[in-house]
Amino acid sequence: MEFSLAHPAVKAFMCGSLSGTCSTLLFQPLDLVKTRLQTLQNSVQPGSGRVGMVTVFVSVLRTEKLLGLWRGVSPSFVRCIPGVGIYFSTYFTLKQRFFADGAPGPLQAILLGAGARCVAGVCMLPVTVIKTRFESGRYKYSSVLGALQSVCRTEGPKALFSGLTATLLRDAPFSGIYVMIYSQAKYTLPQEISQSPYAPLANFSCGVLAGVLASLVTQPADVVKTHVQVSPDIFSRTSDVVRFIYKEHGLVGFFRGAVPRSLRRTMMAAMAWTVYEQLMARMGLKS
Repeated sequence: MEFSLAHPAVKAFMCGSLSGTCSTLLFQPLDLVKTRLQTLQNSVQPGSGRVGMVTVFVSVLRTEKLLGLWRGVSPSFVRCIPGVGIYFSTYFTLKQRFFADGAPGPLQAILLGAGARCVAGVCMLPVTVIKTRFESGRYKYSSVLGALQSVCRTEGPKALFSGLTATLLRDAPFSGIYVMIYSQAKYTLPQEISQSPYAPLANFSCGVLAGVLASLVTQPADVVKTHVQVSPDIFSRTSDVVRFIYKEHGLVGFFRGAVPRSLRRTMMAAMAWTVYEQLMARMGLKS
């Protein structure tokens, strides 16, 4: 056990899991609001410009009370605690394997981030499907395990991997762009800041910049992914969702929920990376 805990990849997993726990709990309401915005029915949306983040937020508070904003937090924990750990341990392992002697360049950083995210995304996709359905409010699952059993029994195991294409098209570019911008922004920081007590705040600011840009680029793929996972009986192919969204809402439909998602992904990623790097530094490892 001591040998296992001493392994750098295991330490990276533990640091990533802890950072994922903190950020998931804080920003779950934004993820729920984003999912609700993306899956609004035509009958309750008189105009795409009238139903926004605040409207959905107030509606959830009125009908489901304060705790309703944390609906889906259980599958979020099940997904993010091991998922973020897998992501950071994969990232650490790849970086040590291929770039142990120097810092990766912009293109290499994109490949590192995208590769780590693909591994974590595929591993945790079944829980991601359940999380999205919990948040949509259309499914009355009582627990994560019960939801997994229900989906396997009524729709087959294949349904747990619905939206795989859209998920990878969203997560791989997001992580690649994020890591590239984040790492390059950190390298531009003056040395006196990087080695000062304000380093965590500076790193967090770099993460915010990277998160905003990466979120906007990958927003259309997130909207498509949500529709596929929430309505598998209607959409069997990713191309069907793309045509539906464009026909019903136009190009603006691909950016539904962009504000809460950008806020959540940006703050969550910035916090996760900041906490991860601080914990790794305390363990004597270079993140």
